[in-house]
Amino acid sequence: MEDPDSKVDAFDVDSTSSHHVASSSGHQTRPPSTSLERLNPLGTPNVNHENLLERKILRKYDLRIMPIASLLYLFAYLDRTNLGNARLQNLPEDILGGDPTGVLFDWVNSAFFFSYILVQVPATILMKLFNPRIWMGCVAIGWSICSVLMAASFNFAGIMVCRVGLGVFEAGFGPAVPLYFSFFYTKTEIGVRMACWFAFAAVAGAFGGIIAFAIQQADLGGALHNHNWKLLFIVEGIPAFILGIITIIYLPTRPETTDILQDGPERDLAIKRTARGTQAEAAGTVNKERAVINNWKSEHIVMALLDWKVYTAGVIYFGLNAALASTSAFLPTIIKTFGFSAANAQLLTVPPYACAAIVLISLSFVSDRLQSRGLFCAASSLISAIGYVILISVAQNEHVRYFAVFCITSGTYTHIGLILAWFAHNLGSESKKATVNCSLQFLAAFLAVVLSIYYRSENKRRDRLYGQVDLDAKVDTSKLADNAPAFRYLP
Repeated sequence: MEDPDSKVDAFDVDSTSSHHVASSSGHQTRPPSTSLERLNPLGTPNVNHENLLERKILRKYDLRIMPIASLLYLFAYLDRTNLGNARLQNLPEDILGGDPTGVLFDWVNSAFFFSYILVQVPATILMKLFNPRIWMGCVAIGWSICSVLMAASFNFAGIMVCRVGLGVFEAGFGPAVPLYFSFFYTKTEIGVRMACWFAFAAVAGAFGGIIAFAIQQADLGGALHNHNWKLLFIVEGIPAFILGIITIIYLPTRPETTDILQDGPERDLAIKRTARGTQAEAAGTVNKERAVINNWKSEHIVMALLDWKVYTAGVIYFGLNAALASTSAFLPTIIKTFGFSAANAQLLTVPPYACAAIVLISLSFVSDRLQSRGLFCAASSLISAIGYVILISVAQNEHVRYFAVFCITSGTYTHIGLILAWFAHNLGSESKKATVNCSLQFLAAFLAVVLSIYYRSENKRRDRLYGQVDLDAKVDTSKLADNAPAFRYLP
């Protein structure tokens, strides 16, 4: 077998720009041919052929990676957020004793994030050490089972266990995707693909609203009679199981080993692309059996933990994650307060999510073209801020308030999609990327849970001091804002 170290890099311009080198005897001697030169017998650098080959590689990646990753995220997000739709289908009345204060529902909703926080760091590390397709396929099967089991829950404890399990398995998927994409895509390509992937969170919101509306209209018999929310969990949980099996079979591993690439010029260029603009670390090396050797660089992990940019990004991501989580869980309820029925409120969540997906993909495409992320992140945050201001300040006009929902979803989803792509290629090495990706998720989710706990404790303190209040009553906040005695936070 040929020693890989003895091969001339097919794309090293310095080693291939001349056809001959002078030998000691004065004769011209040709250097060893490379895979690209064998494809181009004249030996001259063929930029046009390289571009065509690169487009072919990208097409193979996009046709195999993007559909699987996007559909996985679609159903992961459906399974994570369908609790908000189930709330309008009498879930609290069936298994939470009516939950008049909403506290039990808040705990069920938060249970996902508790386990998600605890597991995502070790899960991301394990994903780097194991075969990505096996890892992602197995966690998809795991969260599918947890989602379906939620339909069998008959009390608070049962659904809490299912939500905790859901968080455990989904923690092995979401934080790992930006790292996985960086195995295949360069910094000029990853932005729009991260956007397309994350846009499926918005698609999940739209798709989930349609499914919830259809299920709520169904007249079910047997064990599901008047328990339509059970069918919701089953219908949205089963597809992830099927996708998990497909992932195990078809998802590519790495450019060095995937069978969708042909050995020779195609694989050589694919490997070359992964280190474009950087010097690859040893974590991407391949042994004689072409199995990828994944080693963590401890110094890169320390660098990530000491990097101020990581914590700045974490604070930004926390704000976005809080907005995203609240929007996903409570958007049907918010729209219902505009005066719509529960069924129509679920259907009316579809247009804002669809708009968010379109805006996210469009701005990410422009961002990739201009190779600029920060300005687009700022602009998208401004859009969502305008939406919140309108939602708060306009109390009577439901059409204007519904427009505000479009601004909130479009701005929030766009910013998250852009910032994930922004940091995916600003970190230099796989070890640092993996550390930062899971750290961002951990910090954002941790702060969200801390804030939720603070809101609950503050509400209890005010109940002790001022007495309990009617949560549906109008509160005068004109002088004291959220410090008004009758004001209660939404945990």
